[in-house]
Amino acid sequence: QVQLVESGGGLVQPGGSLRLSCAASGSIFSIYAVAWYRQTPGKQRELVAIMPSAGSTNYADSVKGRFTISRDNPKNTVYLQMNSLKPEDTAVYYCNADIRGTKGSDRYNYWGRGTQVTVSS
Repeated sequence: QVQLVESGGGLVQPGGSLRLSCAASGSIFSIYAVAWYRQTPGKQRELVAIMPSAGSTNYADSVKGRFTISRDNPKNTVYLQMNSLKPEDTAVYYCNADIRGTKGSDRYNYWGRGTQVTVSS
């Protein structure tokens, strides 16, 4: 069974930085596209950043130039570096990944449980 566990959330002042981590564990043969989403109460979950297994990384317009998604393949870990944080970045941040568990098996999409980021003075 594959699990995604986020960490690194917390309370930060406007203008500050946080780095979120998402560690994948379990039976993992290969990780393909990875992404970060966020959600606030009463709103739909929105895409923040996505890194395909091949091709360009994409970001939501609201975070371009401030957030950076990256991955450490040997560690099965995805990161989201968030700089120049604003109060409107406050949300629960979720990790998402397409993972093949064993060679020859199907790929499945997995979600983490989320980590809270609060930007406030």
